[in-house]
Amino acid sequence: MSETIRFELKGDYITLGQVLKAVNIAEDGVDAKYMIQDGSVQVNGEVDTRRGRKLYAGDTVSHEGKEIHIIG
Repeated sequence: MSETIRFELKGDYITLGQVLKAVNIAEDGVDAKYMIQDGSVQVNGEVDTRRGRKLYAGDTVSHEGKEIHIIG
């Protein structure tokens, strides 16, 4: 069973590393970096290894059964 988290943007976008920290999936930037580099994070169903990947309203991030829906 997956957990769904809704994250509301305060600007135009948020980076992948920032959103993982903001919803407490990653403890800090280093933790986020390793999660992303290990390939355990997916954006819109595809593995993305770029910590600076920009996420916009409508994007979905997945990590170990948790889904983050980016809303505007």
